[in-house]
Amino acid sequence: MLSVSINSANPAEVGTALLIVALPENPSVAGITALDAATQGALTRSIEMKDFRGSRDEVLHLTGVAKGPRRVLLVGMGAVTDRKAALRRAATLGGRNAHRLGVGEAAWYSEQITPDEIEAVTVGLIAGSWEYADLKSPAPEAERKKPLEKAIILATNTDDSRRGLASGQAMGEGQSLARRLAMMPGNLCTPDYLVQTASDIAKRYGMGITVLGRREMEVEKMGSFLAVAQGTPQDPKLIALEYKGGKPNAKPVVLVGKGLCFDSGGISIKPAQGMEFMKFDMCGAAGVLGTFEALGRMKPEVNVVGIIGATTNMPSGTAMNPGDVVKAQNGKSIEIINTDAEGRLVLADCLSYAKRFDPDVVIDAATLTGACVIALGHTATGVFSGDDALIAEILAAGKRAGEPGWPLPLWDEYKDLIKSDVADVKNSGGRPAGAVTAAMFLKEFAEGYAWAHLDIAGTAYSETDLVTIPKGPTGVPTGTFIEFIRGRVR
Repeated sequence: MLSVSINSANPAEVGTALLIVALPENPSVAGITALDAATQGALTRSIEMKDFRGSRDEVLHLTGVAKGPRRVLLVGMGAVTDRKAALRRAATLGGRNAHRLGVGEAAWYSEQITPDEIEAVTVGLIAGSWEYADLKSPAPEAERKKPLEKAIILATNTDDSRRGLASGQAMGEGQSLARRLAMMPGNLCTPDYLVQTASDIAKRYGMGITVLGRREMEVEKMGSFLAVAQGTPQDPKLIALEYKGGKPNAKPVVLVGKGLCFDSGGISIKPAQGMEFMKFDMCGAAGVLGTFEALGRMKPEVNVVGIIGATTNMPSGTAMNPGDVVKAQNGKSIEIINTDAEGRLVLADCLSYAKRFDPDVVIDAATLTGACVIALGHTATGVFSGDDALIAEILAAGKRAGEPGWPLPLWDEYKDLIKSDVADVKNSGGRPAGAVTAAMFLKEFAEGYAWAHLDIAGTAYSETDLVTIPKGPTGVPTGTFIEFIRGRVR
């Protein structure tokens, strides 16, 4: 894991293998004249010759510097409208390039920088340097490069800047945990492994934890969750983590994460092409665990509960069938139309279980529907709630985290699409408004408290390289969860 620190050294004099310098569109060397001198005017020539224009995601690598930093990497921020977001993105790209170069350690400079911006840079550097190499054989020694292990942010070293660094490190660690869990193959990241991870977090930070297995869920009459789990020999797990940083009588924020460690689709089996990406169907759960890792480090004065529903969805002789009817914990009967609409079945009982914590608000996150990807692509998370103020709060949190969301309707007119002929509700309304009907289904089980649903199917992972980070898990919705909780403390 990348270790980040602060140093007030002059960027022209810092002895580092790589100095990353973030510059806006149409840059000048006014703030880096000493560094320009150290490079014998190379920065000025690069800018004057338009070799570097400061466009977003543009990079220029200069090497062979005579003194001070041995290499300089210029990173463009583009036309800056949100400096914190621009710095975070530039730092992610800078961290990724530094990791590729194999320099081992690097320094960051972006002129005057506030504590909030130090936080953003720290998060970005950690995100950019992250790599999942746990299962790869080491490269031959002659070809081996040093991973980026240390980074220095060149800034004034004050109490406020150190607080910004600490919160950035906590957020970065949380997002890294979420990405690691998501990237693990389904035969390793099992429901039992998620329990181990949650137990480790609880032990290290003194949190409470409750774990329900198949037998305990039978006692709780969680027929909806158990219907998904009846096709797999792995023991399903409902995990509840409790962080008690607020007043004893203060109602908690409850975060609920879908934890399908692998989703084959069950009897309604998915096409073979791309099915390997269904290991990412537990990104909601990974986001909850990443958030609790960050909470343990940040220690905000708020109470938070994290609920994870973990299992796999497999076809077998015992698997649920289309046409089956099951009963959820809250007593509602559900007709199974499509066994691949399983995440909402797991979340239904998790949302009912959340009520016992007397929550202030409940937010669930799930890679729930392909329909949300069609609607919003891979840029924005779908946000659903009947509470406009809560939607605005979540959207603001997502913006601060660099995880944009967009509201979608949750109107009563859509409820007709999930009416069943034989049960209270059916688990699929078909193709029209698929993301909306999935949220409408969840609403049936989110009773008695303020609730919002995040459909992260398009944002939790990417099947292509995203420039700043490689294809794979993005860490969404960890940042949104953390910022939402911090907003509640403020």
